[in-house]
This record gives sequence, structure tokens and C-alpha cells, in this order.
Amino acid sequence: MQGKVTLRLLDKADKEIKRLPRVVKGAIYDFQYKFRENPHSPGLRLKQLKGHDRLYSARVADDYRALLLHVGDGDYILVAVRHRNEVYDNLERFHHQVNPVTGGIEFLEVVESTTVRAPGGADDAPVSSPAGSGETAEPTARSVSAPVGQPTAEQCKQTEQAPSAAPSASQREPLLAAFSAEQLRELGVAEALIPLALDVTTDEKMLGLVEYAPAHSEEVLLALADGKSFGDVLESITQPVKVAEPVDVTDYSAALRRSTTRVTTEDTDLREAIEDGFGRWKVYLHPTQEKLVKRRYKGPARVSGGPGTGKTIVALHRVKYLVDRLSQGRSKAVLLTTYNRNLAGDLRKRLLDLGGQEVVDRVHIVNIDSLATQIVAEAAQGGRRRWITDAQALDEWQDMLTEIGETRWDAEFLNAEWSQVILGQAVNSRADYFRARRAGRGQRISRAQRAEIWQLVERFTMGLDEKRLWTHRQVAEIAARIKGEQAAKIAAYENAEAEHGGPLLHRLDQSWATLRHDYQHIVVDEAQDLNPAHWKLLRAMVAEKDDDIFLVGDTHQRIYDNYVSLASLGVNIRGRSSRLTLSYRTTKQILGSALGLLGDETWDDLDDGTAHLGGYRSILQGPAPTFVRADTWDEEMNALAAQVSEWRGLADEDEDASIAVAVPTRDMVGEVEQRLRKAGIRSATIGPDGPRVEDAVHVGTLHRFKGLEYRFVAIAGMCEGLVPRRDIERFRDADPLRCRREVQKARSLIFVAATRARDALAVSWHGAPSPFVPAKAASAPAPNVGDGLFKPTGALF
Repeated sequence: MQGKVTLRLLDKADKEIKRLPRVVKGAIYDFQYKFRENPHSPGLRLKQLKGHDRLYSARVADDYRALLLHVGDGDYILVAVRHRNEVYDNLERFHHQVNPVTGGIEFLEVVESTTVRAPGGADDAPVSSPAGSGETAEPTARSVSAPVGQPTAEQCKQTEQAPSAAPSASQREPLLAAFSAEQLRELGVAEALIPLALDVTTDEKMLGLVEYAPAHSEEVLLALADGKSFGDVLESITQPVKVAEPVDVTDYSAALRRSTTRVTTEDTDLREAIEDGFGRWKVYLHPTQEKLVKRRYKGPARVSGGPGTGKTIVALHRVKYLVDRLSQGRSKAVLLTTYNRNLAGDLRKRLLDLGGQEVVDRVHIVNIDSLATQIVAEAAQGGRRRWITDAQALDEWQDMLTEIGETRWDAEFLNAEWSQVILGQAVNSRADYFRARRAGRGQRISRAQRAEIWQLVERFTMGLDEKRLWTHRQVAEIAARIKGEQAAKIAAYENAEAEHGGPLLHRLDQSWATLRHDYQHIVVDEAQDLNPAHWKLLRAMVAEKDDDIFLVGDTHQRIYDNYVSLASLGVNIRGRSSRLTLSYRTTKQILGSALGLLGDETWDDLDDGTAHLGGYRSILQGPAPTFVRADTWDEEMNALAAQVSEWRGLADEDEDASIAVAVPTRDMVGEVEQRLRKAGIRSATIGPDGPRVEDAVHVGTLHRFKGLEYRFVAIAGMCEGLVPRRDIERFRDADPLRCRREVQKARSLIFVAATRARDALAVSWHGAPSPFVPAKAASAPAPNVGDGLFKPTGALF
């Protein structure tokens, strides 16, 4: 009787599979189902490959075979799917091992090739047309060793003919000339890769070499090529995944159980990997990330990192880890919060995918302003009032200043001073305001000026009270005060209880529920967007203890005026900060352009220090970002519609939602949607709660793209006066620091939007370009926008 059979998909095998014809992808899914039912079914033709004790082939379709690694008993790993003409010859090219450093299972194919496949692999591979077409491509002749789909060692040495006197590839010093083969082994690089890696002379060849390499080897080699020292790589990449005990390299079953063996197990996950729907969300944690998730922290902890480095995935896994450690119960003991409503909804869906309903049931998932509103409403403070937005509050300030004839102070400055300093620090009196910190506010003000501002603030808040209006920042401050008072009461009771040596039942004048902190643990995503009142609220809602607050964020992506010092707000992360540097989403080409956009600006780190993106890199590669200029907005929208149509041709039929357009203003959102509809393209606006329709091209303002990701992104309207806004020029002389902050926010907005793209990024403008567009791009001749295509002309920024 056939025992239980498991079939797992080895990480990176899906990169080849996704490029196969659609009919073959469907056959692979059918195959894995049949294989689990009975691997010895005659139709599957399972057979061991000559010279290999663990490697088998099995029939997927007439012209395709699965390569399977037999781990033991009924355990198999699907390592590749190839045309049958590629499987049975030159079998010594297949290498598999248990890595002696990481203890994980690795598979590598070293082929002989006189041609180089395009990075990403299967485009130029010898594959047949769909069954019934009668067309079969001939296999390619091969002669020199290299990993599948990559430059061969000989090609890495070939002389590159060029009119300049630049050294040829064979004359250049290898990128890893400073390292020995033994050092690469110590770092855990796959043995078959070492001689090839030591011969590589260019970044492009190195990227090609590691495209299908085992994940750990890829990360090590890219880090060394980026200039990291042996010691740095050993400490930051190898040590976190190194197995403490000696590794038995013959025990594949033990290796399969280690987290360094990256496999997909469930049928649904395997199907998503095969079909490569963009909605697929990998829940795999890199071992380095896993250490951050499962570490015990002696207080608040922070994980930072650039876009695509997995911060949100770390936060979600941290939530699941904390829930799994809770005692049995039904209370929502963990808070998962973020700034935007649409991000909170996305976090809920992703946590459900990760942990199921039983995990979600123990977590309160809510955006921070909604949480504050709930607290104030439950406390019945404020009565019936109408909420106004920040923009409406600014209008109220302007109306008040006009009414009283005030010209010394402008509405924007006063609104920011009130929101960030007075509300942010819960300032309740003029004396407190005189002592309040104004870090990050830019313009210095005297004591006399503070007195003038305080009078204006009092007049403004009285006006809001009379109209029964309030802002979210006011609500956050009130909520922080409510919970702060509750936390003080809890502390007083616990101190008295400690002095007494036991419970003080006679002192309980209210239910125990009000003398308990609301949560045992708090996890914050996009932490850089929270303001001081938010942090005071969160600090008060959880006891100061181990694993109390875990936050992830990147100040380079801050798009709101919220500058904080966490330590001053009771959230001390000193000594408990970690940084992720490897992007799993954005290509090297897009990342390089986006980083260039940030310019020479400096960003804070939420803790009175400076944040940086040193070492931030990508393991992916793709086409360079493209850009186009047009004479008019109408012409630009025509080109944009044609570009979206082209991307739709590259996406699967149900992948319209993998395409997005970002623009500077809400008016432009409506105009773009109208033009897309005219072109027969269904679109949907990204609103406060996310896209209104999933199966459509998403269109939104730059502010709406935080936390989202797409295969294809177009940034339109990158025009002078729109990015950044023209009106910030008035601060250039009067308040230079404020002007710089506004420019910095604008850079962050574009940085966020640009790094939402996984596969392709296009940027356009009409008339004069934004000053963020480099001179090379701005002076390029305008293409014939009648054809509508964004022509690639090099790096974007």
C-alpha cells in the first residue's frame, strides 16, 4: 500500500516555471496532484536518473519532465521542469547537496552552453510549443560550464569589443579577487558556484550568475560584489543561518526540516507559484528575518529597511509569533496598527492568509486614528462632533486669520505648530508651551512669539468648539490623555499592591478591566507616519515589559509631517534596532533610479539619529525605468493609455490589478481614469480604504501608494510646479528648513511610488519637467507620443 507522499516546490524553481507556456503550467498543477496520489502511476513514468541516487524524472506532459529530488520515504522536492530533450543527456550537470554551513538542501544545474539565456531564464530555453502546434524548438548546443540561464565562465572572460580603450572583460580584475575559494566555502557558497564566481568581472555578469543560484549563495555573492567585507558578510548573512551543530550532509530528511531549505508545501501555495498570479503573497521568512521575528526583546524594538525588504512580512509573522505564545482565551491581546485605513485592511487579509481565523481572532487590527476615535467615543468625551480633515482644518485657520486681520503668521505654519508641538506633546497651558520641544519645526521663535502663537491657538480651538468640529490629531491627543490617566492609575495600584504584599481588594473602586492595560503586545507597521500623540497613546495601552512594542518602518518613506523622538515619548528602542537591506520586490534597475531620486537629503531615524540606506540592494533585475515627455497633458495621457495597454498585453488576463498609475493631484486621477475608459481599459480609484474595485487598473494620488505593490507602475504628471508643489517656493527665504522639509516630503512621495513597481516603471511629464528629473532625461528629444509608448533611454534618475 502506498504511504503518504509529499511534494514540495524548491525555492526559485517557480522562476523557471512561471515562464513556461500556460498549458504547461496547468499540466504541472495536475501532475503534482496525481503524483501525491500515486507517484508510481504508469502515466507519470517516474524513473531514477542515471548516476544519481536521489534525482528522478517524471512525465508532466508529452514534451516536459519534472526533475524531482527524493529526500526520503515519501518526501520529494520538485526542483525544475524541463523540456524532455534537456533532461537525459549530460546528467553530471545536476548538483544537489546539503549545504555544510546552512544545513539546507540546495539544487544547482551547471550546463555547457555557447549561448546565454536572458536573465530570468526560460525565454531562450529550448521548449516546445503548446501541444498540438506541431512546432518543437531544437535544443541548444553547449560547451562551457555555467549555472543554467547564466553567463558561462568563458563568456565572463571573453573580450568585449568596444571603440574605447576600456579594459575588456578578460582584462578586468575579477570582482571577488580579494577573496579565496576557502572563504567562499566558509560563507556557505555552493561548491559548484565557487570557481565561476571567482572569475566574474562585472556586476552584470554576477547578477546573471546568481539568478538561479541557491538563495544563500546569491545573497553572499551579491554582498561581496557590493563591497562588503568577509567579516561583515559572515556576521550579517552567514552567522544567522549557520547550523550550530556539525551538519550531516547525507541526511536530507533532517535538512528538509531546517528553515534554510526553502520550499512551498501546500497545494494552493504550489498552484499560486505555478500560475504566478501577482496576488500571490510569499509568507516565507528569510532566516535572518526569522531571527528578528522570534527574538525576545527587553522592551520596544524596531526593524527598519528600504522598500521591499520584508518589513511588513516581519511584522505579520511577529504578530503570529506573539499570538502563538498567548495563553488560551478569546480576548484580542495583540494590537496591530498602522496609519492608513487601506493598509489596515490589507494587513487583516494578509494575516488571515498567514495564520488563519484563529490568529486574527486574537488580534485587534485597526488604523491608529480609528483606534483613537473608538477610545474617545467609549469615554463619551466631546459629545456629538463632526470630523474635519487636515485640509479643512487649514481652511479654518485661514478663515480665522482673515477674520482678525492677522498677517504675521500663515495658516500652514500655525496648523503645523498646533498639530505637531501643542497636540503632539499634550501641551495644556502657555507655560507648558514655553517649555515644549520644537525639534524638526525649522523656524525658530522667541518667547514673545510663542505667547502670540498661544493666543491664536486658543482662539482657533474655541472656534472649533463653537462649531462642534475636531480633527483626528485632537482626538489622538484626547485618547492619549484618557489612556495615560488609566496607565497612571494602574501604576499607582501596582505600587500599592507591591508595598502591601498582595491584592488590595478594598481599594478596587472599579472593575479590574479598567485596571489592566488594553494589550499584552503592540505591533506597528509604517511607524514613520505616526505622530507624537499616537505614540503616547500606544505607550499607555501596553505595560512596559519584554516584547511590549514592535515597530517597523522607513523614514525615507515618510510622507506626512510627523517628526518624533521615540525616546522622549517613552518608547526606548536603543540597542534593539535592526535593519533589513535586501529588497525582494524591486529590481536593481528600479531601485537604483529610486535611490538617486532621494538625492543628498538626510533623514532622521525616529530616535534623534540619522537614518541611511547604506547596503540596501536588490537580488532582482529587469528593464531600466523608462520615461517620456510630452508637450501637453492631453498628449501625455494618450501615451499613458498606450503604455497601460502594452502592459496589459504582458500581464495575465486577470491581472489588470497588477498595473497602477500615480499622479500628483485628485483632479488628475479623474482625468486619467476618463482617458483609460475611452481606451477601453477598466480602472478604479485608490481611495482611503484602498482600491474600490480589485480587477482593474488602479489610479490614485501619490499619497495613496503607501504599502501597495504592483507589477507595473506609471508615474504621470512629473511636472514643474506639481512635484514638488510650486507654493513651497515662498518658504525658500523665509523658512529654509521648512522649505527643505517640503522638498524632502515630495522626494519621499516619488520614492514610495517608484518602489511600488516590481517589473517595470515608467515616468512622464508634460511641459517643463519636475526639478527631480535629471538634466539628461529632461533634455531628451520628445518621442512621437502618437504611438504612445514609453521609450527606454536609460536610467530614470
